[in-house]
Amino acid sequence: MTTTTPIAPTAATVEQPRGRAGLRQAVRAEWTKFWSVRSTSWSLFALIVATVGLGMLSTHALRSQPGPAFDPIRRIFVGFNFGQFAIGVLGVLFISAEYGTGQIRSTLSVMPRRPVVVAAKAIVMGIVGLVVGEILSFATFVVGDAMLAGSQSHVAFATPGVLRVLIESGVYIALLGLIGLGIGTLLHNSAGSIATLAGVVLILTLIVQAMPTVVIDAVSRYLPANIGATVFAISAPGRFQNVPIFSPLTGLLVLALYAAVLLGSGCYLMIRRDT
Repeated sequence: MTTTTPIAPTAATVEQPRGRAGLRQAVRAEWTKFWSVRSTSWSLFALIVATVGLGMLSTHALRSQPGPAFDPIRRIFVGFNFGQFAIGVLGVLFISAEYGTGQIRSTLSVMPRRPVVVAAKAIVMGIVGLVVGEILSFATFVVGDAMLAGSQSHVAFATPGVLRVLIESGVYIALLGLIGLGIGTLLHNSAGSIATLAGVVLILTLIVQAMPTVVIDAVSRYLPANIGATVFAISAPGRFQNVPIFSPLTGLLVLALYAAVLLGSGCYLMIRRDT
């Protein structure tokens, strides 16, 4: 009777264990999910229409006006006041849609570490928001500048303050996307999160304007829409002449703090609730 001697496994035949999934793998997965849902394309379409389309309408009206405009950049970038809501909605849906469909259970089973999931989504949202925001910022200016060519309101790229507006407008769009993501991480519900975003970005500004002067002076500078109004213009709008406001750069830092607090709070609640 012949005895078969088992062959000891070698390093070549034994599959080496791989390390657990980390941030890089999570970012890759979130990047794939981001571009695989319809909400991404529709929200980006709305953002493009709002920024470029409304900017073209406003610039066309400006060209037909006699005399030079005080700040034509503000008219060219008027669409960004509405585009900020579109990117915020995209940030909300990036995570709230997963809770609505139940896909979040699969996400958290593959990556149980909630901070890594939130960080990966924030990285993807931040990169997309910044790239898209900067592209739209420069594209909107090029289109508006071409429409104003030959008119008294024409503004050159070399005009002081123009480059600052172009760069900071893209940063603002990215931060609004992160704020939307933070709200969605906190509330989980798409409808409630979008309503909250609308209240913070649009409605709250109107409410504060109806308040006594002491409230307006204390609160106005912290409102995202008012920060955006200073970012999307070379000079501060006339309604802020007697109201304390932040400089555009300081305002962006305030928005970054908002985004960090919302994302951090949402991450904490995910750890506490989604177990």
